[in-house]
Amino acid sequence: MRHAIALAEQAIGLSDPNPRVGCVIVASDGRVIGAGHTQAAGQAHAEVMALRDATARSADVRGATAYVTLEPCAHHGRTPPCCDALIAAGLGRVVAAIGDPNPLVAGQGMARIQAAGITTETGLLADEARELNIGFFSRMQRGRPFVRLKIAASLDGRTALLNGASQWITAAAARADGHVWRKRSGAVLTGIGTVRDDDPRLDVRLVETAHQPLRVVVDSRLEIPAGARLLAPPGQVLLYSAVPADSRPDLLHAGAEISALPGPGGKVDLDAVLADLGRRGINELHVEAGHKLNGSFLREGLVDELLVYLAPKLLGQGREMAAFGPLETLQDALLWRWIDSQVVGEDLRLRLRPR
Repeated sequence: MRHAIALAEQAIGLSDPNPRVGCVIVASDGRVIGAGHTQAAGQAHAEVMALRDATARSADVRGATAYVTLEPCAHHGRTPPCCDALIAAGLGRVVAAIGDPNPLVAGQGMARIQAAGITTETGLLADEARELNIGFFSRMQRGRPFVRLKIAASLDGRTALLNGASQWITAAAARADGHVWRKRSGAVLTGIGTVRDDDPRLDVRLVETAHQPLRVVVDSRLEIPAGARLLAPPGQVLLYSAVPADSRPDLLHAGAEISALPGPGGKVDLDAVLADLGRRGINELHVEAGHKLNGSFLREGLVDELLVYLAPKLLGQGREMAAFGPLETLQDALLWRWIDSQVVGEDLRLRLRPR
């Protein structure tokens, strides 16, 4: 199963909006006779890739055991059901790490395999398997992506100087590591303030990836400059505004999509943004914004994980990580729990989730 999870990791940046799945087929004598992972949407899933690999090895899979990181699908989407492929192959046993949260599957895959006389088991390394697809579980169960808020800051919590200068607080290794997390995501989101201050590309370029995530800008009044770098290829661009799309025909002509989701106070409704991204098949949303939009996401309780890079430098006065509050008491603080910490080059990477 650990081998299967390692294979599933190879589907990061490839399989979205489908989950990242790995499959390993093991003969009765313990030999691995087939292995594979999910391909791009519309192409073969992990189980089919493993069966194809077994065929290429001239291996007989009848009576063998398939270890798969997610319950085999039971519905006909862009590809036929994987449970049927395993049944037709004559496997003797199927071990799934965790059930599929998709309502179209939700136990039906394993039930059909068991009904065909094949032994089934579920629960092996379930936590690791779920973590790998935490965004898929979020979209299936909550209708919205898993939101990861990335912040690069100095040791005293400054994300920019008072004049807006922020490039670069962290060193090259941390910036490359940040692109690893961008690659995990179906979409990367920022705000109009960051576009004006930094003119980011918001793409994945410091690590290899099979496709670019959707680039999203929260821009209430559609103030984005027509020459903004993120409007250029590669990848698609989606702008969320509180004003009608036809107020900026130049952006539409440039290929950007504009979705008006007005909320209170002339701002964009962030809850509606997450629901819309969920409908678009976004599993993980990577937020790289400024202190104001960071504060909005945190204040509204929309952040599932903090990804913080701390540089060993002090900047004194400057912009904070997130603008929210002021709080009346210390008991009003937003509480988090540590997930992990790791030194990345010169900087320290912290991951936290709501307590």
